[in-house]
Amino acid sequence: MLTLPNVLTLSRIVAVPLLVALLWWPQWEVGYALAFALYCLMGLTDYFDGYVARARGTVSKLGQFLDPIADKIMVAAVILMLVGTRFEDRAIITGVHLIPAMVILLREIMVSGLREFLGGIQVSIPVSRLAKWKTTLQLVALGALILAGALPGLAFVKLTGLFALWGAAVLTLVTGWDYLRIGLKHMDS
Repeated sequence: MLTLPNVLTLSRIVAVPLLVALLWWPQWEVGYALAFALYCLMGLTDYFDGYVARARGTVSKLGQFLDPIADKIMVAAVILMLVGTRFEDRAIITGVHLIPAMVILLREIMVSGLREFLGGIQVSIPVSRLAKWKTTLQLVALGALILAGALPGLAFVKLTGLFALWGAAVLTLVTGWDYLRIGLKHMDS
């Protein structure tokens, strides 16, 4: 149960409160720089937990259960902090850019509910290649937006993050629709 991949996954979940604490004060650029470093470390553990599990043949049901939850907790926490914390003109996600943030959060809730429903009837939906690209773009977007809080004088960092956030939202809609379409085939009329 406590294999290296599962410990890596659990470490991401345990690190979320620290990440939130570092993002709490948008005027604290050092906090955002530390949050960016922690976020990158969490992203590396996301990659390595799956890699190690497959390489060692230790893929577990606990890992398959916890990995997507760890991702969703991290993404939701970062989005909420980047939307909810403001200092003078230094807000990170505001205005029209709330739309892709909301799309990402709503899709994560919808897919989680759909997976739970389908799991009850023993139907599994594998993660598509496009969904992996969505996750990658989403993680890059949020990382760039955290970095923008550490480097407020470099507007292109924030613009890059917002552009990637919109791209991730588009892929989020496409993959969310794919999952929903597949799931609807298994639902009663």
